[in-house]
Amino acid sequence: MKEQIININKKEDGKIQYLSEVLPVIPSNTILCKTLPGLGATYGELKAKRNSIIIEPNKPVIHGKCNDPKHKDDNLFGVHDKVDTDKIMEYIEKSLDKGKFHKVLTTPESFPKVLEAFEAMDIDLRFNCTLFLDECHKIVKDNDYRKQITLPMDYFFECENKVLVSATPVEFTDPRFEQQGFNGISIKPTFDCQIPLELHMTNNVLQTIKEVLPTLNGKVFIFCNSTNMIYSLMIALDKMDESAVFCSENSVKKLRNNMEKDFKYAYENWDIRKMGQINWLTSRFYNAVDIVLDEKPNVILLTDCYHAEFTTFDPFTDSIQCFGRFRNGVASAIHISNYNKNFTVRVKEEVRGYVRGLESAQKQLTVLKDTSTTKEQKDAWDSIIAMSPYNNYLTYGRKDYFKIDNYVDDEVAKGYYNNSHTLIHAYKESNMFKVHEIHYAYKYGEHERLKISTAKGIKEKQKAIVEQLELLGECQTKMDFEIKRELMEADAFIVEAYDTVGKAVIERNKFRRKPIKEAVIMKRYHDKATGTEAMELIKNSFKENTWYADSYIKKEINRIFKQLGVDYPKAVTSYIIGDFFTYTQKNKKDKKGKMLIKRKI
Repeated sequence: MKEQIININKKEDGKIQYLSEVLPVIPSNTILCKTLPGLGATYGELKAKRNSIIIEPNKPVIHGKCNDPKHKDDNLFGVHDKVDTDKIMEYIEKSLDKGKFHKVLTTPESFPKVLEAFEAMDIDLRFNCTLFLDECHKIVKDNDYRKQITLPMDYFFECENKVLVSATPVEFTDPRFEQQGFNGISIKPTFDCQIPLELHMTNNVLQTIKEVLPTLNGKVFIFCNSTNMIYSLMIALDKMDESAVFCSENSVKKLRNNMEKDFKYAYENWDIRKMGQINWLTSRFYNAVDIVLDEKPNVILLTDCYHAEFTTFDPFTDSIQCFGRFRNGVASAIHISNYNKNFTVRVKEEVRGYVRGLESAQKQLTVLKDTSTTKEQKDAWDSIIAMSPYNNYLTYGRKDYFKIDNYVDDEVAKGYYNNSHTLIHAYKESNMFKVHEIHYAYKYGEHERLKISTAKGIKEKQKAIVEQLELLGECQTKMDFEIKRELMEADAFIVEAYDTVGKAVIERNKFRRKPIKEAVIMKRYHDKATGTEAMELIKNSFKENTWYADSYIKKEINRIFKQLGVDYPKAVTSYIIGDFFTYTQKNKKDKKGKMLIKRKI
């Protein structure tokens, strides 16, 4: 692919040139790399004297453009899930009557409605409109969770006038780009445009943001692609009353109605009038949305690799786009992130080689099926082919290059978060950031939390808690006490046992509740902590609604009294249990015994 470089400058007043000043019209079959968000590529297309169908990544972008006073005379019409074909046809008819250019903004998923409406009006989009694919990197980046994001692409390649635009384009491997002679145009700033970035590498995201927030003056915008994480952080930081959340329609409903504490300030579209002191934004606001403020805000990207993998930011795309939302610049750019050594570091060619291997294996399986001599054999091969991982990269049985590009992009980007060095290196390689590294190492972090939340069974969970209590040591700071409280919520019994008898006793008793509890009671007895040891030990050894043999009752009570040195005033027989429980005499086969009903003490 040929690439043309076009320089862009700063004017005398310090403002950057608009794209239209250096490139009045974007040529067809062009992939335009703007390099800087906010250069006015979409603005130029909306003002251009030609019919345009502009495909935007999501609804907030369309809402923002259609409500921008700069475009009040530009005949804009937004199409998304709540706009039907009849309304689009009404718009087309009015535009034709008034002699105005069509300026339709649509999400990829709603593009078929636009196509249907124009066909119903006997207008062939392929020859009468420019198809303008804005933020084109999203076709790849969002492909794994937006199954219909590539709906316009087959039709896109049939159009006479078509362009793709992004400040952060990614690599496209679909052969149609080469077959149709697509060219690249890159905008090159002649001035220093690198953003000073504070990269906070930590093992405890919550504690780090607790320390960072009080140091910031003015409005704060936090990008975090997890509504659950946002909600938890607002509670943990005690910032619910100061916060506003901008997220999807479903997440708005979830925050307002389904959480433990209903949250009122959740919105589907960006609106400056709804802004809070702290503003949380999910991934639908990473791209294209213009946030114009009188002040320069503090902008934080938040990543937790352990509890929400999808909160990672690609330094080559996502991070640039997030900071680029603020048209008047930012006061500070911060990324707080942990890292996960389980993430594999791979280069693009390694990942592509893996997909080629899957494709080759699938072809061999198909040959084996085609050369089978019986229907039963063919059916068996069909079943095996249906389970092949390569099917993940097919659409209607056809190789889908955008799905492959998405997988490659995701795997490479995830590898940046294997350790702090790989992430720092990626930021520097992007050439868009001046990175200042800040490292944190707390006693207790996300890795430790994950051990508890993913533990299989009570014993494994208790082992993890004991390990972390050892790591924590004696509580001295507010953070230490918060961690201890968190561990208590996970398993109060094992924390209490650790505090009383320590790790060695717990491990010696192999994490079994009964002997550990007995050890705790005995330790308290020897420490003169309480005078109710005998009752507690008996309560530990005998349970309500349970049958015990008389011989066991007598033997166990004798053992407890001897252990404590108790000189009981009555003869120790099985009937002594009646001092502690109500019971009924009940014999089983040749054994006499008692059914304990309820504790008395």
